[in-house]
Amino acid sequence: MYSIEGSTILVTGGAGFIGSHLCDALLKKGANVICVDNLMTGKKENLAQAMESPNFSFVDGDANNKEFLHGIFEKQSIDYIFHYAAVLGVQRVIEQPLLVLDDIIGTRAIMELAKEFGVKKVVFSSSSEAYGHMAELPLKEDTGRELQNQTHSTSLYSLVKITGEQIMQVYNDTYGVPTCSLRFFNVFGPRQESSTYGFVIGIFIKQILEGKAPTIFGDGYQTRDFIYVDDNIESALHALESEKADGQVINVGMGRQTTIRDLAERLIAISGKDLAPIFKEAREYEIRYRSPDVTKMQSLLGVTIQDNLNENLKKTYQWYEQTQV
Repeated sequence: MYSIEGSTILVTGGAGFIGSHLCDALLKKGANVICVDNLMTGKKENLAQAMESPNFSFVDGDANNKEFLHGIFEKQSIDYIFHYAAVLGVQRVIEQPLLVLDDIIGTRAIMELAKEFGVKKVVFSSSSEAYGHMAELPLKEDTGRELQNQTHSTSLYSLVKITGEQIMQVYNDTYGVPTCSLRFFNVFGPRQESSTYGFVIGIFIKQILEGKAPTIFGDGYQTRDFIYVDDNIESALHALESEKADGQVINVGMGRQTTIRDLAERLIAISGKDLAPIFKEAREYEIRYRSPDVTKMQSLLGVTIQDNLNENLKKTYQWYEQTQV
């Protein structure tokens, strides 16, 4: 049985949007948390709440550098790892596609050190991008050889995530280091980047707050599965503590499709502003439909998420409004 309370947990990428919320949640559950981040996309201000805890420490450094990581493992007795460090953002990956390859080196380093130092379990943040252009919905998880046959990867980012999952699988099955890979769908909430390197909800909110119409590429009927960050974190905590999750790849999402057009209209309604979306030419690389099968998440993690999209969009909008990010 795995237990968060009283354990020492390493979170790579912990100054990022999701990683910082994870650090906060782990501290609330009584863990000692070591956050590693090189601040390429993460922000120290995301850790303001965590920094108030005596059980939290921040280490500025590259989670893809094994020598650097080795020094941390030597000094700390680490029980668990959440490996969340990664190159993020569609625009960033388009501009620097080869940058993501370093993440494979980092995942390998993390697992080699986990084995060497007797870490009890590693949870890996994968992505719905692992599915590539698969058209059959809902999207169902698989592993190993079948995974390679069923996914239709069109970017290095998706291939890096699939490779990361397979590294996790090898260490779980061959080397006896329990692992779990979580395929995150579209996570949103406070602290998410809203620049052109960010994600659609943050970008829409920033545009609306500036009095601009949210910009939709294509007809707006493409769909995504939006999950609030608190619900994503709850699933990740259950994934760590659940023995049933060992060796598994698990979707983390709502299992609900929302069109981008509907999303924009909801956010405009929340703002109370007299705006309407504007439409531009569709982007060739964009996936048309995304929706996960959440059966494994519910059965293995015991997680059932309430569908509170509007309420969670309001909370997110209010955060951006107050911080004017």
